[in-house]
Amino acid sequence: MTAGLTSDLLRTKSLDRLNADAEAGEHKLQRTLGPWSLIGLGIGAVIGAGLFSLTGIAAAEHAGPAVVISFAIAAIGCAFAGMCYSELAGMIPVAGSAYTYAYATMGEFVAWIIGWDLVLEYAVGAATVSVSWSKYVVRFLHEFGIDLPGNLVHSPFETYQLADGSTAHGLVNLPAILIICACSYLLMIGIRESARVNAVIVMVKLAVVAAVIGVGVFYIKPANYVPFIPDNTGTFGEYGWSGIMRAAGVVFFAYIGFDAVSTAAQEAKNPQRNMMIGILGSLAICTVIYILFAGVLTGLVHYDAMRGDAAPVNTAIAQTPFPWLKNLVTLGIIAGFSTVILVLLLGQSRVFYTMSQDRLLPGLFSRIHPEWKTPYRSNLFFMVFTGALGGFLPISQLGHMTSIGTLLAFVLVCLGVIILRRTQPDAKREYRTPLVPLVPILGIVSCGAMMVSLDGETWIRLVVWLGIGLVIYFAWSRRHSRIGREEAAGKA
Repeated sequence: MTAGLTSDLLRTKSLDRLNADAEAGEHKLQRTLGPWSLIGLGIGAVIGAGLFSLTGIAAAEHAGPAVVISFAIAAIGCAFAGMCYSELAGMIPVAGSAYTYAYATMGEFVAWIIGWDLVLEYAVGAATVSVSWSKYVVRFLHEFGIDLPGNLVHSPFETYQLADGSTAHGLVNLPAILIICACSYLLMIGIRESARVNAVIVMVKLAVVAAVIGVGVFYIKPANYVPFIPDNTGTFGEYGWSGIMRAAGVVFFAYIGFDAVSTAAQEAKNPQRNMMIGILGSLAICTVIYILFAGVLTGLVHYDAMRGDAAPVNTAIAQTPFPWLKNLVTLGIIAGFSTVILVLLLGQSRVFYTMSQDRLLPGLFSRIHPEWKTPYRSNLFFMVFTGALGGFLPISQLGHMTSIGTLLAFVLVCLGVIILRRTQPDAKREYRTPLVPLVPILGIVSCGAMMVSLDGETWIRLVVWLGIGLVIYFAWSRRHSRIGREEAAGKA
């Protein structure tokens, strides 16, 4: 009994089987994404509000003007995981990301855990961002004299202030639901259409960032860069090199999201080449943008003046004679949130689609629309599920759940590269992660350190969520596993 259970938990899917399943019959996705579309998806997922919020916090509390070094260090940490993702996405150009890679290297049980973890990462992440999107839209419309009813922009668990000074409970966060529905519909009608809309919105938010950088650079005060690396206060993490490293840990989370590119591997043209370009290319572009933005921000406002400032970017813009830039920044944040939601929902539906193909989830989630060629039922399910989270629950405090889910995926992907190099050293690799096992180990260590730094409540939520997943796996998924049934029938 024990031996049989262990065999079930450790069963893997071969690379040949994974690639064959991806090209099989009615469940086949359409390969339409080129390298620039993949880069666009990466930028769309990475550049959100973190650019405008984390930069000021990291500079004021930890690194000063040297926050630009912190962004570079954080990018290097992400690059370790990015290189590992690139190798596996090229070898296994299948939807599912870390779930698929784990199934090929560590077995079905670990694959289930990471797949269930990705459900948390993408669904909760998209819902959380939809709530923030709603707040910025309400604020943006208010600037133009348009005020939406308070009970339609707050969840039932939130209160808001009425004109007479009293408070009332909300009814539903309608804007959050609407953006989830809009992104879900776009994903249902086609990946090519989704990529095109994403590209347009990405261009809008990059134009906003470029405007802030381009205008702000002419109003930089060189004295704000002195000292470039402030002396440490005597406390670890408060300036000096320890502060630079602490700031790197803070801004690391501004890079999270590029892993969602790998969920589109089954819809990429020439994935062996283009996945590497999409993942590492988007990381490189985002790094340059982050460093330039941080340099301008700390040049406009002295880092110490940003301490406790809830809107450091607006304070920086006030140093220029162009107050209209504040509204432009808000527009950029709204655009940034929109593409983040789109790419997270894309990743979520593709993970569910792949798990459904393996029959670890009901088969209805892997049904492909005959015209749109998308897993529309997965999109519909998460439109309802994620929309309900965003519309009816106060979930903004769950943002760290997205971080811990992503970091766990990073760790397992890095481990997967090491395992495949040992078990299948001769397998074809268009892109090879350099210095294996050093680079994957550095990725594991850096991402593991980030996980340890998260608060205890985040860990408790993760354990509870994984506990629910284990009940589902042993009660249903293990018995319905496609590979398991084929093995039992003597076909595998």
